[in-house]
Amino acid sequence: MPTYDYKCKKCARVFEVVQSMKDAPLSKCEECGGPLKRLIGAGAGLIFKGSGFYCTDYKGKNAGAAPPAAKPAAPAAPAEAKPKTEGKPAGKHESAAA
Repeated sequence: MPTYDYKCKKCARVFEVVQSMKDAPLSKCEECGGPLKRLIGAGAGLIFKGSGFYCTDYKGKNAGAAPPAAKPAAPAAPAEAKPKTEGKPAGKHESAAA
């Protein structure tokens, strides 16, 4: 059964009442006898029960399957060949002739 919130227009008391949807709204405050206004409620809260909720719970048959393998990337363009330098190996210095 739903819960309804009421507020008394005379004493400003706010309270909740569990009523059937078929029941007529309350009209008099139980404490002061003033007129009542039924408030707009937020409704029932969402309750999660069980082991958990996952994005795969409500998907198709293959929800748990691994994604398809990615295609290998196209080979990169070959690097430009660097010209070889001829001569003495790097790091060796010529001795100075006197």
